[in-house]
Amino acid sequence: MMKFKSVNEIAAFMQNIAAPMGIEIVDVECSERAATLTVFIETEQGVDLDTCEKFHNAILDPIDVLDPSFGEPYTLNVSSPGLDRPFKTERDFARNIGKEVEVKLFAPLKGKKFLEGVLASFDETTVTIETSGESLRLPRNKIAKINKAIKFE
Repeated sequence: MMKFKSVNEIAAFMQNIAAPMGIEIVDVECSERAATLTVFIETEQGVDLDTCEKFHNAILDPIDVLDPSFGEPYTLNVSSPGLDRPFKTERDFARNIGKEVEVKLFAPLKGKKFLEGVLASFDETTVTIETSGESLRLPRNKIAKINKAIKFE
């Protein structure tokens, strides 16, 4: 069975290359079964194919020095996290203040497990959304998933 170094070590290594390019490492996934290393990136302007290709080329040689797979061959993928990805980092929350979000709860609140509203604020333990003229403070440990609301025109 193939092994990879820790995703934290891989992400920290890549962030040093990403930061000067204006790129944020959002997530790293290692699939030992498929022998793939996938890096999810974000920029203030969003991510297109060109951005993915530029970052892929920028990390191709340096990552060999890190040797994330202990000498085993693997496929390196660079991807955008997708529009509906859940917020994971404090930056995800900060970037979406004032924007519409969708919130899925583990248990119903006022009979609802799914809420939509504008992300008003957040801290380590709560998220506040404005919905239908009311302000809802939601404990973060009660939120199954929170992501940007996707609107199709």
